[in-house]
Amino acid sequence: MENDWDRRYDREDYLFGTEPNAFLASQAFRFKPGMKALAVADGEGRNGVWLAEKGLDVLSIDASTVGLTKARELSRRRGVSLQTLSVELAEWKWEPGAYDLVVAIFVQFAPPELRRSMFEGFHTCLKPGGLLVMQGYRVEQLGYGTGGPPQAGHLYTQDLLIRSFGQWHIRHLRTHDSIIEEGAGHAGMSALIDLVAEK
Repeated sequence: MENDWDRRYDREDYLFGTEPNAFLASQAFRFKPGMKALAVADGEGRNGVWLAEKGLDVLSIDASTVGLTKARELSRRRGVSLQTLSVELAEWKWEPGAYDLVVAIFVQFAPPELRRSMFEGFHTCLKPGGLLVMQGYRVEQLGYGTGGPPQAGHLYTQDLLIRSFGQWHIRHLRTHDSIIEEGAGHAGMSALIDLVAEK
């Protein structure tokens, strides 16, 4: 069944480009070949494919079959292996202790209730010592209008992330306003928050 993301991804180019998210790429020193990684809501695969290029064993999940088809095509062009699975996050069964790394970049279609269950899922599926790498928009993004949803409840605050993951080892937590250029989907000055947490 076609969804809104299928329509958004049904275009010749890649909505958010084919290069990895800059914050994710800046964390490459934390990743080791062979790590089992889950790329959450990975869309057209720019982040999952990059992780696969680093030698990680990647499962890229998304609700959009159009996006995942483009992700597989990108992985083929880049000469790497990428597992993909079409899932609705509200129905996804988080496998306990299955992953060394969870990557969640701009997963902000989720209203608070779904976000809460998704964050609980991150707790479930990461192994002890596993890493969560997230970047998202802060509420102040509504003033920029350069990407992300128009609902404040979908956006992040530092307090929200500390409440959700503060019992882990916070390796990196930063709020900043920066220019990002990620295809047509994310372009311009943006209110961002970055998190790396170790379970």
